[in-house]
Amino acid sequence: MSALIPRPRAEIAPGAVHVPDWLTLDEQRHLVVECRRWATAPVPMRAAQLPTGHRMSVQTVCLGWHWRPYSYARTADDAGGGRVAPVPDWLVGLGRRAVAAAYQDPADEHSADDYTPDAALINFYDDTAKMGMHQDKEERSDAAVVSLSIGDTCTFRFGNTTNRTRPYTDVELVSGDLFVFGGPSRFSYHGVPKVFPGTGNGDCGLKAGRLNITLRVTGLEDA
Repeated sequence: MSALIPRPRAEIAPGAVHVPDWLTLDEQRHLVVECRRWATAPVPMRAAQLPTGHRMSVQTVCLGWHWRPYSYARTADDAGGGRVAPVPDWLVGLGRRAVAAAYQDPADEHSADDYTPDAALINFYDDTAKMGMHQDKEERSDAAVVSLSIGDTCTFRFGNTTNRTRPYTDVELVSGDLFVFGGPSRFSYHGVPKVFPGTGNGDCGLKAGRLNITLRVTGLEDA
């Protein structure tokens, strides 16, 4: 991505905000190191199986709560049965900073202070991986979703709250970009139709592919 082309902060839809180049290279490198560690233990990264029997092309590992289509549990019953690692405090803090950066109105500062994600989904996209249009609706909370991108550039398709089709907006997410969606856009359909191989900055610590770290507030309690 050429530095000559400005990439300003943009509100894609009410409550849906794209903040380019939000993560520093040091922060990206740190996240890559941690993601590699999370991908091996206590629960391994895997391609989740959909109810149709098909496997997702994206590889996923979770913190806090284990996600599988379409529910959460504390244990990864589809990936060895281990209990997932907790969301570390520093990652919660990063999520609060992200919400504050996205919603710059002083009236929203309190919501940023209160933002406490208890689940993180770490998704790895190789050259051919995609994510179909879907809603994040397994949560019992309408708190904003924080999405961080590292590695190869992708097309992020952000749609409406009623169906998977138009109207939608395609946003180019580059390594270091932040995307937050909450408020009226919290349950919008969204997906990743394409990743562009070889577009990432190797200085971020990821030589190939794309990492997406998604922070969520589930609103769930242990039984």
